[in-house]
Amino acid sequence: MNRKKFKILIIALGFTFFSSGHIVAQGMPVYDNTNFLALGQSLIESAKQTSELLKTARFLKEQKERIEKVNAVIKQLRTVREIVENNQSLYETVRSDLREIISSPYISPEEMDRISDSFNSLMENALEDLDFMQQLLTSDMLNMDDAQRLEVLESQRMRSREVIREIGLKKQRYEILIEFRRIKEKINRRQAQY
Repeated sequence: MNRKKFKILIIALGFTFFSSGHIVAQGMPVYDNTNFLALGQSLIESAKQTSELLKTARFLKEQKERIEKVNAVIKQLRTVREIVENNQSLYETVRSDLREIISSPYISPEEMDRISDSFNSLMENALEDLDFMQQLLTSDMLNMDDAQRLEVLESQRMRSREVIREIGLKKQRYEILIEFRRIKEKINRRQAQY
């Protein structure tokens, strides 16, 4: 009987807890189909926008790559233009200043040959650099990308600047030598007159 009393006690306790008057039956959940359809349409619209964003991102990436290529070509063109201008300046300097130095009465015939050889060797090196630059730009035999080609052109530009600086220094040295000899001759003439 002990068991029977225990069962009754549990059933009685269950009724007291659940019989507070708020016993509500729950039925089937109700779904609003309009909300579900709106959610579906929203997801479809988001997918379309994402697709458009991906297309736009791809397009922008392609444009960025094209701009980088154009920038590389522009840098190469600027470098080539400076090299050509440096070589033109070198040619003009050698043509006018060498003639002026050699035609000076204060330069001996042996010095004329050395001066001519010195300036001519610089001109030959500059012409070889121009030939190499032309091959670099027109043929694909070196299999270089734009960055490597630009690096080689930059080194040639630095070399052309160095040649111009060297020509300027040589010209300045010869002009100083000519001026020194002219002043020396003038002093010697004065001493001879007294």
